[in-house]
Amino acid sequence: MGILDAFGSLASSLIAGVVMLAFAILSLFVTVFVVDIAAAIGGLNPDDSYVVLGATILAASAIIAGGVGFALPEDAA
Repeated sequence: MGILDAFGSLASSLIAGVVMLAFAILSLFVTVFVVDIAAAIGGLNPDDSYVVLGATILAASAIIAGGVGFALPEDAA
């Protein structure tokens, strides 16, 4: 059953990767909307590429900050 467990782990990893990618894309779209609205409220009219750049930086930093805790090892006390 070792082979079946390995394929099950591979399948679950692939599904988790696809779900994470979908949520990352969704968060980028939401962040683009938020940055665009915030710029409009502030009376700014930035170019679309700057809105996407700002949203990408915000979304990437949120994704990285959310995953940092998983990379740290547990205390071996």
